[in-house]
Amino acid sequence: MVLVKILGIIDLAAALAFLMLIFGLGVFTQFLLFTGGLLFVKGLFVFTGDILSVVDLFSSILLIISIFFIPPIILLWIPAFLLLAKGFVSFL
Repeated sequence: MVLVKILGIIDLAAALAFLMLIFGLGVFTQFLLFTGGLLFVKGLFVFTGDILSVVDLFSSILLIISIFFIPPIILLWIPAFLLLAKGFVSFL
């Protein structure tokens, strides 16, 4: 049960990174790399049959890309909402 909460915290941290990018706050490159790397490792659960891990893989790639340039805003809102939802559900 504790593992689910830790994975939920990772989702919430990544959602926070997306929201910081959306609203134009200064995001540290290390924070983007850290959350992107954690989401990538978490996204490898797709090989065990977890369908929602595709969201984690897509989000991690998007976080890494956003270091170099800012993607369109709609591409930032979608993973932000999905990761927020996954993070909050893990605490229920």
